[in-house]
Amino acid sequence: MDMPMVLARIEERLKAVGLSADAASRAAGTPDAIRNLRRAVKNGGRQGVTMTTLAALAPVLQTTAGYLLEGGESPAMFDAVSDGRRPTSIPVVGKLAAGVFREVIEHDDGDQEFIFDEPDPEFPSARQVAFTVEGESLNDLKPRPILDGDKLICVDFDDTGLPLIQDMIVVVQRTRDDGRTLEWSAKQVEIHPGRTEFHPRSTNKALKPIVVPDDPDTDTGERVEVIALVRRTSYALPKAPPRRR
Repeated sequence: MDMPMVLARIEERLKAVGLSADAASRAAGTPDAIRNLRRAVKNGGRQGVTMTTLAALAPVLQTTAGYLLEGGESPAMFDAVSDGRRPTSIPVVGKLAAGVFREVIEHDDGDQEFIFDEPDPEFPSARQVAFTVEGESLNDLKPRPILDGDKLICVDFDDTGLPLIQDMIVVVQRTRDDGRTLEWSAKQVEIHPGRTEFHPRSTNKALKPIVVPDDPDTDTGERVEVIALVRRTSYALPKAPPRRR
């Protein structure tokens, strides 16, 4: 295996898909793989990457393990797919947890998690973000629940150009303390005369809706914004489920 050439092809694909080495390694489930390969090549070592690692990195880098190993004419495994359907990296920007207010902090891009999916077919130009569900705010949603640990693939609400519509599933941002603390939660929209309500659909009846009056002068001490439209859910199964006893 020609390690310098393998590394060169990996670097090429990192640039093509717009990922850092750390982000790509984490997305592939192989932390530090590319960093270790860089170190091995720099030090003239032969032991830097395995075929298992290349196979894990390949879909993240939108190519094939064969290309990373040996090169070839086409670096991308998606040549037959139209540009509008090429998988893209989607940042996982935080957790959705009803009732949990967190301090607003600047995000460290070095810790950014990504998942991969194609652009939304109905909103192909909209920015995509993902959130991790924490808790049971929508565990009784019909016809299909959204459960703790699910990742919600969303589009930026402003980018959709849509108004709020009855029964939409949206990500709501609620801020307090002059914007110093915030809550992100997923809710279902209910439109009523004079107000909009964002409802949990949960077996936990302690969770209550967020009610926003239509009157802009009503001061509730909070600011409520719809920041994303939920489009899909994603859940990664473990490689081997725990054994039943």
